[in-house]
Amino acid sequence: MSVPNAAPSQQLFDCNVPAERQRGLTAAARAVRGGDLVVLPTDTVYGIGCDAFSGTAVRSLLTAKRRGPDMPVGVLVGSWTTIDGLVTSVPQSARALIEAFWPGEVSLVLEHAPSLAWDLGSTRGTVMLRMPLHPVALELLREVGPMAVSSANTSGNPPASNVSQAITQLAGNVGVYLDGGPSGDPVASTIVDLTGARPRMLREGGVTAEQIEEVAGQEVDRA
Repeated sequence: MSVPNAAPSQQLFDCNVPAERQRGLTAAARAVRGGDLVVLPTDTVYGIGCDAFSGTAVRSLLTAKRRGPDMPVGVLVGSWTTIDGLVTSVPQSARALIEAFWPGEVSLVLEHAPSLAWDLGSTRGTVMLRMPLHPVALELLREVGPMAVSSANTSGNPPASNVSQAITQLAGNVGVYLDGGPSGDPVASTIVDLTGARPRMLREGGVTAEQIEEVAGQEVDRA
């Protein structure tokens, strides 16, 4: 795939080449730990991500996207069990949805653990969590831990479905780009709010409300 030339301060890695993929993951992990931004492929669209626990990095992410804190950033995790340390409690409906759809296209909104010192935007004490079904994303997440990740685009523009589009939109705001090839037809994740008495569908994406109801064993309220 043809991609624009990265600036000298930017690193672009073709993750379809095993040796380059490993170098890219190493560079991306170093960038995340250093508070910098990375672009990574996911199972939906390309994402721009950073250390979820660095408020400075999250603010840089929002600035790169030209977006304010009124639209908070979700968090990607690399395993089912990671969620237990991030939220106040995990209801049975959440466990069931995780077992059925993770890794995959379902994002869950839960009350975050009050002990966590993070600033993801105006979340009102909640956090949106997802485990992506993409090997490159999962490898990076398992190396660095939870990442704040949003679609790799500037506000008002379509999400990037390949690394070229991400580079064009985000220019010099990102240090490391991981190229996993085209993501295919962009499909947003389904977002389910589990902070109330019944699941609430905030966005219907790759998984339908009917599928959520069947697994959760509860009727779903529509936003």
